[in-house]
Amino acid sequence: MRLDGKTAIVTGGASGFGAGIVQKFLDEGARVMIADVNGEAALDLANSLGERAIGHQVDVADGASVQAMAEVAQDQFRDLDILVNNAGVTHLPTPLEDVNEEEFDRVFNVNMKSVYLTARAFVPAMKARRAGAILNVASTAGLSPRPNLNWYNASKGWMITATKTMAVELAPTSVRVNAICPVAGETPLLKSFMGEDTPEIRAKFLSTIPLGRFSTPEDMANAACFLCSDEASMITGTALEVDGGRCI
Repeated sequence: MRLDGKTAIVTGGASGFGAGIVQKFLDEGARVMIADVNGEAALDLANSLGERAIGHQVDVADGASVQAMAEVAQDQFRDLDILVNNAGVTHLPTPLEDVNEEEFDRVFNVNMKSVYLTARAFVPAMKARRAGAILNVASTAGLSPRPNLNWYNASKGWMITATKTMAVELAPTSVRVNAICPVAGETPLLKSFMGEDTPEIRAKFLSTIPLGRFSTPEDMANAACFLCSDEASMITGTALEVDGGRCI
């Protein structure tokens, strides 16, 4: 029960890595808000997980929507201990000059602007309490970019830098900020990363991962739980590679 008595918000929490993190946090004793653009899925998941789970619809790229989420969290939790910025999108593998402006804006807003918006909504209270842990879900794409995912790669590199600068600025107030960098896993975004999902493409992708498998929501959840727990009280500003050796 490493998170016993803690409160947490997981954005993009209704599926994929987010849902794995939600489950782990609940198993470790936390109360968790499952915040997702798919409000129905968030509510359904919360209802299936018991009274310590709360479902909430949010558009993390919209300031008013994020502020409304903060107000609900204040009402439900009073104080927020853990914020996981997990919501993310990608564009399909495309030459960088052929990604249209609408796709670029979507990646920018969901992957980058959202971190600013949630920080604006939650950091002041964390600073005032001199307590809190923020976890940004970045990607190996921000460390070891692959061709044709240029603007997605760049957004995750931005997230890693944002994590480090947030960490150094907030350290005097005892608020910790870390990131995890997953390799591609069995989530709804996998097909988008690969372009198409065939046995041949899977085999080619897996050949770049020394441990020889895709990541799982449980892999991310275990890393997230550690970094957000008091066991990691001396860790801030790290971008932990949870990638089976992909970035070596």
